[in-house]
Amino acid sequence: MNTLKRTLALVATLAMAATAFASCGDDKDSSSEGSSAAETTTAAPEEETTEEGGDSTTTPEEPSGEIADSVGVGGDTFTVAAWNADDVPYLIAQWKGLSFDTIADDLANDNVDGIKFINFGVGGGDASEKYDQLFTSGDDLDVYFCEADWALKYINDDTKTLPLADLGLGDSDFANIYSYTDEIGKSTDGVRKGVSWQAAAGGFYYRADLANDYLGADSPEAMQAAIGDWDKFVDAAKTVSEASGGKTALADTLGGMWQAYACGRTTPWVVDNALQIDSFCEDFANTAKELWDCGGITKNGQWTDEWTAAGTNDTCMGYFVSTWGFGGFALDAAGGEGGATYGKWAVCEGPQPFYWGGTWIVVNPATDNGEEAKDFILSATSDEAQMSAYAVAKPEYVNNSKVMDDLISSNTVFNETITNNLGGQNFYAELADNAKTINFNGLITPYDATIKTAFINAVQENYLEGASWDDTVEAFKDKVAEEVTAIDVD
Repeated sequence: MNTLKRTLALVATLAMAATAFASCGDDKDSSSEGSSAAETTTAAPEEETTEEGGDSTTTPEEPSGEIADSVGVGGDTFTVAAWNADDVPYLIAQWKGLSFDTIADDLANDNVDGIKFINFGVGGGDASEKYDQLFTSGDDLDVYFCEADWALKYINDDTKTLPLADLGLGDSDFANIYSYTDEIGKSTDGVRKGVSWQAAAGGFYYRADLANDYLGADSPEAMQAAIGDWDKFVDAAKTVSEASGGKTALADTLGGMWQAYACGRTTPWVVDNALQIDSFCEDFANTAKELWDCGGITKNGQWTDEWTAAGTNDTCMGYFVSTWGFGGFALDAAGGEGGATYGKWAVCEGPQPFYWGGTWIVVNPATDNGEEAKDFILSATSDEAQMSAYAVAKPEYVNNSKVMDDLISSNTVFNETITNNLGGQNFYAELADNAKTINFNGLITPYDATIKTAFINAVQENYLEGASWDDTVEAFKDKVAEEVTAIDVD
């Protein structure tokens, strides 16, 4: 039955081939949360790497620093688009020296001279469809923001994104960005099209009081020693479950664990247009099942009220959280400032260096404001003084290792409310090594988000419910075949 379903999917793909070829330049696919809209190209080619700093060493000819003659300049209005107002207004305020307190309202009311912000007011996963509509309309657009899950849909399309070299920007402008962010911003043939101002490195955010009670871990260093790899993590989870009488799980959700575990993959999900199912996949499934069966991970769904509440009712000791989560979700999980568990938390690196989320700035090739686009990108992603000020004012873990190392070494307090929740701990310091260690060189394909979602769903719906590994693999292949018709899943 499974093989038949995949065969039918292939037949359907061949039957639609003529239509697909006729309309390939007008793809209107959009992404949902955790899935990719881009399924039109093959895996990224391997590139040379260097050990120093973990940075990619793809070395095209360094741009002259001048904007290419083909790029439009002198337009009346610099237009920036994104799915919400979490970042754009503040990046613009930093760039232009405007007030953080009023910038969001000023942009919403078109009160910033020469700048327009298009705020779609949707979730990040819904933004792709909005961008497609914007491109179809031909309305003014200079710069827009993309999420990692679907960025390649635009980065691989030369009609939708401008090589940053055409703005005169090259390796020397981004010398200190974290390696993994650079890889995500490149097309599959290695052209830098996008750059991020943030590094969304993750860590393990945990109840320090429960860690001391159940694991004897009285510091972040001791906690890291207890959960520093996945075998240790499973052992610690079993200890916590037993010591708490089955009440407390070490980890929040299967989805959160997968965000971290998936960053340890060393083989691309697609090679030579074929799905790759290696020992990594079975290792994860076995690790997840051990945690699931021993009560080491909650059965809560991610993004649910139960997921958040677990941090205050002692049913969960810790969460996999990225930099963006400490100012919002992490505080909610503590019950807010003054909440039931506020001040009882800490953070350590966790069992696996990982990232979760992040946003990339890209430029519309039809821009008529190339100079403004270049200046905006330099302010957000290259100018160390601007980035340092933004890191503290927002606060933000900015995408510049030198800036972050300098701020961390000077014991900068990025946010008092967050810091007090962590008992005075410098939370960004704990994430710095993870940000430097993540390595995606040669691993990114346009199908990653879709395949990762299909895999975790297959594991949860099959393997954790008692199905064999072989049956789980077949279910995984079925899911991929339904979602990604352009690759071979056998």
